[in-house]
Amino acid sequence: MDLITQNIPALIVVTPLVMGLLTGIFGRKAAGWWMAMGTTSAVLAMAVQLLVNVLNSGTLQVTYQMGNWPAPFGIVYVVDPLNASVLTVVALIGAVVTLFARKSTLNEVPQDRAHFFWAIWQFCMVGLLGITITGDAFNLYVLLEISSLSTYTLVAMGKGRDRRALTAAINYVVLGSIGACFYLLGIAYLYMVTGSLNIADIHHILTTKVYPTWATDAPLYHKTVVAGFAFMAVGLSLKLALFPLHTWLPNAYTYAPSAVSALLASTATKVGAYAFIRVLYSLVGIDFAFSHLHTDQVLLVCAGLAIVVGSAMAIRQQNVKKLLAYSSIGQIGYICMGFALANQDGLTASVIHIFNHALTKGGMFMALGCVAYRVGGTRLEHLRGLGRQMPWTMAAFTAGGMGLIGVPLTAGFVSKWYLVSGAIGAGQVLWAGVVLVGSILALIYTWRCVEAIYFGQRAEGAPVVREAPLTMLVPTLLLAGASVYFGIDTRTTTEIAGTAARFLLGATP
Repeated sequence: MDLITQNIPALIVVTPLVMGLLTGIFGRKAAGWWMAMGTTSAVLAMAVQLLVNVLNSGTLQVTYQMGNWPAPFGIVYVVDPLNASVLTVVALIGAVVTLFARKSTLNEVPQDRAHFFWAIWQFCMVGLLGITITGDAFNLYVLLEISSLSTYTLVAMGKGRDRRALTAAINYVVLGSIGACFYLLGIAYLYMVTGSLNIADIHHILTTKVYPTWATDAPLYHKTVVAGFAFMAVGLSLKLALFPLHTWLPNAYTYAPSAVSALLASTATKVGAYAFIRVLYSLVGIDFAFSHLHTDQVLLVCAGLAIVVGSAMAIRQQNVKKLLAYSSIGQIGYICMGFALANQDGLTASVIHIFNHALTKGGMFMALGCVAYRVGGTRLEHLRGLGRQMPWTMAAFTAGGMGLIGVPLTAGFVSKWYLVSGAIGAGQVLWAGVVLVGSILALIYTWRCVEAIYFGQRAEGAPVVREAPLTMLVPTLLLAGASVYFGIDTRTTTEIAGTAARFLLGATP
């Protein structure tokens, strides 16, 4: 047992990688789901244990050397409160959505390809978990590509229900590849300067040898470092779907299989946000990024526009999956605004919202998956009158909508409270106002759904719809209930997020 505990940082990535390969070979019929369910459950247990280990360590860090090669010569996993908490979010969502997906994929994925679907599903988890845990900038790129290639394939597998899934996947491939190339170019430029790929080592070289020369007559590598960071920032903004580089997201979320939409909306962009935070705070440093280049002002503008434009576009949608997709663009804006404020409350808001939005949006997309399973569609007219025929599913959806608005006693309220506090504390009252405007817009698009669900009438002659199967309903209620629970009992999430924020701010140059 001690041996397993010591090797959790490696096992959390290696386990889904090996099991994904085995699932592709032996996972035909029902075996594929059972293998994926076992893998995601084991990963969740390891992620929780790793989070506990990090919080109980005196340094708030757990370091693992791959092959016992020390940094900067080998790949080193460095786990701190930030990535330990994001790992737990990804693992939790992965396990819950895998449970939900058993029945939903029967309607949406050809059964002769189900083993392939579950293999790719686990490879996607490999990428998401690996991005979050690695301490090597190039290794992050490799895992980013593993995650992206898996995601493209999972989105395209929605073509059985809607051929537009193929177009969405192709659009995602093109923009995702551009983003990956930009990130790789940025790493190449920084490697030219530092001769290292280890994130901590790059940061050390830049802050002790390169930045101090910029006030002298012979500055070192000024343009190279600026260009490298610019490439990385644009590439990660594409992966994060930060406005205006968000155009791949709405159709990808809308036409993917229901389980895939829930997984991506809850984890993929959150991992992208984590990677951006890591680059800003742990690689180049916020003195360079914010004080020298004023990247924070650009991020704040993009975040504000994402909140307003994303929410306004959500109001116009008739397909509720696309409504939630545009809503996600706005929610990404909240996360980005938090880490751009670069203060305790702002960073705490970002970390909390990564968790809270994963619960909220995951539950809502799974509720729509239940609707698609019973009704066959997710447009507003399909939701009419379902409050009486699918009461538990619609209650979960409505609870999620309350969280998006930021109603008190929901998890979304906690995030927005810290975000507004961070904006006011930073003297950025305008952006605090944007958060409030975003909540009003969220109220409008959420009310459109609630009105259809509880005040609309089923079409005359429409068949009576039963509640969703328990294997789909229970995971949906679990996430919806958690989004309410963590809005009432905020101690755990705020303590972990606050610890992560303090750690990052204390580690900045």
